[in-house]
This record gives sequence, structure tokens and C-alpha cells, in this order.
Amino acid sequence: MEVFPSIEDLRTWADRLEEVQVRLAPYFERSEPRQRAIAYIRGLISTIERKNGWQLAELAREATPDGMQRLLNAAKWDVDQVRDDLQEYILTHLADPEAVLVVDETGFVKKGNKSAGVAAQYSGTVGKIANCQIGVFLAYANRYGAVLLDRELYLHADWEKKPERCKEAAIPEDRRTTIPKPMLAKQMLERAFAHGVKATWVTGDTVYGGDTKLRIWLEERLQPYVLAVPKNQRIGLSHRADEVVASWPAERWQRLSAGESSQGPRFYDWAWQSLDFRWTEPGWKQWLLARRSLSDPTEIAYYFVFAPEAVTLEQVVRTAGSRWQVEEAFELAKQQVGLDEYEVRHWQGWYRHITLAMFALAFLTVIKVAGQKRGPTFRSEKSQSFFP
Repeated sequence: MEVFPSIEDLRTWADRLEEVQVRLAPYFERSEPRQRAIAYIRGLISTIERKNGWQLAELAREATPDGMQRLLNAAKWDVDQVRDDLQEYILTHLADPEAVLVVDETGFVKKGNKSAGVAAQYSGTVGKIANCQIGVFLAYANRYGAVLLDRELYLHADWEKKPERCKEAAIPEDRRTTIPKPMLAKQMLERAFAHGVKATWVTGDTVYGGDTKLRIWLEERLQPYVLAVPKNQRIGLSHRADEVVASWPAERWQRLSAGESSQGPRFYDWAWQSLDFRWTEPGWKQWLLARRSLSDPTEIAYYFVFAPEAVTLEQVVRTAGSRWQVEEAFELAKQQVGLDEYEVRHWQGWYRHITLAMFALAFLTVIKVAGQKRGPTFRSEKSQSFFP
């Protein structure tokens, strides 16, 4: 039986969208880009099949996509101010004292070599080296799911040697040097903390956990983390992580769930060992954590943990599992708000589209949470994967 939106559902959507419009208004001096920005977000949260310039323009009853392209490439507005307001919007509606900050990246496969930052580089999205852009993201994960707080476009080293190519892609002069992905993550974390974002944990994969400077910076802030590290990560002066874990007795391992998936609990065998030789502030500790697959015991993932010494293995395991929420956020953002459907080549255009798509994702998450609190809500054919 088809379920139609109630008057209350429609009123909730209208009120929430009006709030976004009021939030965005101060960042646009002229009415034309102001109105077009909200039309752009309306298009991103709509059920149209593709979220490209032509379809967004058509939905906004514009004859050509020129206006939408102008919004992304030439109109006067500060995308970082909008990003900051997005974080305020998320804190207003989705703040959670048990939230986890997740740093991760996703690939945007592209043709040609004109798009800013595009290069032959590994993309987890396709599982191989591909001609793509890589976006590094900071996600805010809690019991409602995950939303995207911040973003940075990674500039591949190939671009450093080609100033004319950088100029053609309108890459700012102060961004024409490759910044390592862990440094981009640190910059985003710094901004989030300065903006009042609080998190019980920070987590990320080996790209970020394997960076000593990022870990030390978090430790100096007394910010707990569960960060994946490679198997050859040095433990002390003479051993690798995989060598240490291989020496652990069988009784050290415990079978625990790292959280729910669409197929049920994610069970693995887990074990950890405190690294007492490493100096920490009083009351804090560091551990080496390992996760072993049930179907293939040779498949082991390794983590460094930094936390108050009273933390339990169960808490750490749940945190390690929360990293998967960012993958779900990327999937939702690409499937439902067109995160990867942009048609811009310039640096600024990428940031503007991505930021508006992040706002659209946050909006849909706020609507979803409101619906969960109210009970059964409207499901459209397009949104059944997003709304429970």
C-alpha cells in the first residue's frame, strides 16, 4: 500500500527547508545567487534521477543550466562561511554527547585531466587506481547515522609541477602545494574543535592512523582516538604490530560485535594490550588493538588506541566499528543528494557543490530524525533507502 505524506510531514519539510534558507541568506549579497542556492539544495534533495546542472535548472524552471553553473563558479559568496553554518546546523539538530568524529576519503572518477586535483590515484570507491579526484572528509557519527562536517580536495603531487595547469583549474596560489591527507584531516579537526564540536572519539583508517604527527597532536589535546595502523607499524624499537599480535595467547581474544549492519551484528574476534612503555598523562593509556575475521583468521586489522585508562574493550570495539558509518554517509550522499554528480572543473566549483550537497545530506538526516521521533513517516520510491 502506498503511503502518502501527512500534513504534518509536509509542514515539517517546509519548516526545515525555510530554516536552511534563513541560515544561508546572510552569505549572499545579491538575491539571485541567494535564491538559486536554495533552489540548488531543493534540487539535491528532490527525487530527480540525476543532480546535474541541466536537471537542477529544469526543476528550478530555468531554461538553461547557466545560472546553476554561475552559482558554483562565479557568484560572490564565501563557501567556508556556509561550511561553518552547516556545522552549527548539525550541532543544533544532531548534537550527541557520544558522537565520534571520523576522517576518511572518497573518490570521484573523472574523465580527462582538467578537473582540479584529478590524477591517476588509488580510489577506494572503485577499489583500484583510477583517474579521479580525492576528497578528504570529516564526518560526525552518532546513533542517528553520520553527516559530513567538512571537506578538503586533495591535490595530487603531479599538479605541483604544473603551475599553468593549476592556474587553468583556478587553484588558489596558496593551495598549489600538495598537503598530505593526514594534515588535511588535522586542519578539519582543528576547525571543528574551534567551532565547538565535541566528540568522545576520533577514528580513521591507516592513512590517518599511520601518521605519527596526527596521533601526537590528538594526544596533546587529550582527545581519545581509535586509529587503524598498518601491520608493519613499529611497536617500540624492535617489533611490528603483526609480530606482537602473533605472540598473543588464544585466551586473550574475545568475540564482540562492532555494531549493526543491514545483515545484523558485525562480529569479530578482538584483543588488545596496553603499551605501558609509552608515556602518557596520568589517568591515560595507550593500547594496541587487533580485530580478527571469523571467516579468515589470517585477516587481521590493527589499531592504536588512546583513552582514559578506565575505558573498556567493548567501548573501544564500538568506536572502531563506527568508522563504517562514514561509508554509509558517502553512499547516501552520492545516491541521494548528488555528491558525485557535479559538472565543474575549477577548485572553487568543487568546494561549492560539495558543501551544498553536505548541507542537503544534513537536512535529510534532520528530517529522518524528526520522523523517527514522530513515528512512521512518508516514504517515496527514491527515498526508501534513506528513510526507515
